[in-house]
Amino acid sequence: MAEFCMPSLGADMSEGTLLEWLVHPGDVVHHGDVVAVVDTAKSAIDVEVFTDGRVEALLVEPGTTVPVGTPLATIGDLTEAGPRVEPPGVSPVLRHLAHELGVDLTTVTGSGPSGAVTRADVERAAVHETTAPTTEPAVSPSPVPEPAVAAVPAEPSQPAAVPAARVPAAARGRVSPYARRRAAQLGVDVAGLHGSGPGGAVTVADVEAAALAPKARRRKARPASAAHAQAPTVSPEVTTPAGRAAEPAGTPAERAAAMRAAIGALMARSKREIPHYYLQSTLDVTPAVTWLEERNTGRPSTERILPAALLLKASAVAVRAVPEVNGFYVDGAFRRSEHVHLGVAVSLRGGGLVAPAIHDADQMGIEELMDALKDLVARARAGRLRGSEMADPTLTVTNLGDQGAELVHGVIYPPQVALVGFGRIVERPWAVEGMLTVRPVVTVTLAADHRVTDGHRGGLYLAAVAEALTHPEAL
Repeated sequence: MAEFCMPSLGADMSEGTLLEWLVHPGDVVHHGDVVAVVDTAKSAIDVEVFTDGRVEALLVEPGTTVPVGTPLATIGDLTEAGPRVEPPGVSPVLRHLAHELGVDLTTVTGSGPSGAVTRADVERAAVHETTAPTTEPAVSPSPVPEPAVAAVPAEPSQPAAVPAARVPAAARGRVSPYARRRAAQLGVDVAGLHGSGPGGAVTVADVEAAALAPKARRRKARPASAAHAQAPTVSPEVTTPAGRAAEPAGTPAERAAAMRAAIGALMARSKREIPHYYLQSTLDVTPAVTWLEERNTGRPSTERILPAALLLKASAVAVRAVPEVNGFYVDGAFRRSEHVHLGVAVSLRGGGLVAPAIHDADQMGIEELMDALKDLVARARAGRLRGSEMADPTLTVTNLGDQGAELVHGVIYPPQVALVGFGRIVERPWAVEGMLTVRPVVTVTLAADHRVTDGHRGGLYLAAVAEALTHPEAL
């Protein structure tokens, strides 16, 4: 029997509040399934389980605050369903894509070398699953009241809360079984959704985004006294198939103050414990800007690749040249990470900052990375991040170009050992082969930990970033 414990969703988290269970005792869960919603000082986070098994007991009631590491549930061995066996050669990127499209990888036959699953296999399976006749999901069809309002901080102007739009009747059946199950859990009518998957298929992300829309509207309609009511009282209207959901504690002002205090405490710890050093370099990004303009020509604005995606990819691949910037300093030693999980600093509309991870960013194509960035920012501002995204960034990037700042010297997120900063791309006089011209340039900075690297290695890392941006077609 395994224990599902309150996870650490960041170095500044010592305790969390269970807002909602998304499973019942007896439910079968698999590695990566979201089973609960936990409130931290910064946001409500969807928390996954990382074992296969059957839920035996839920040990903590929604609304309860417990320290990190406290057992929340017990997970027993599978007896009837049996362990799920995935085909060989499934990369983390493909596993993430399968999750987004609602594809069960155990049903996918790989067409790659030695039976390896390819991206085309996953997308083909998504289309097949969404067009094949389906029965109702295994989740109990008992009446499902309102979605989990309490699990998400209010974001009245939230663009990610996409209102459900009507689609042609022919497209309504394109919903994967997993998306149907998730819709049943959240009380979302899939018939009214516009799918963003292959062929217009409704994905889990579509369902979760739609679930947020009525929450925002309902929060606006609440009387002021109710909107400021103290948690953790349980509202009957937010009961889910898995049980009660609790409100995040405190008023919006109190939560904003708690988030600011958490950020301040973490940054103070960073400055107290980490011997920072800083480097900066101004880069001519003419090749990158020209490549982007050519790549985006004729594309609608919603499908264009932003400079931020190129900067992130360059930061990720540069780790190959200087891997000492990618990992953690724990118990007096550096632990290098074999994966590049790029933390992306996202400012929240109500104030505050989170830095969730894009997993295996160095392995993604530029289009895939752009999609992942848009998805991550939308979910961060909607309060629908996953626990795995908050727990394991290996290197963080902050980009203040959108705010107009030309230079940023960041503070390292402990226990990470480096942080990369980008300012705004601006035109500046630039000498080329003895001639003065005007070029687009960007200033990149590196804050790094002197316990792990020095200025020489840091300089090599910035040079690798510059080299990557000189050849954007290779990113």
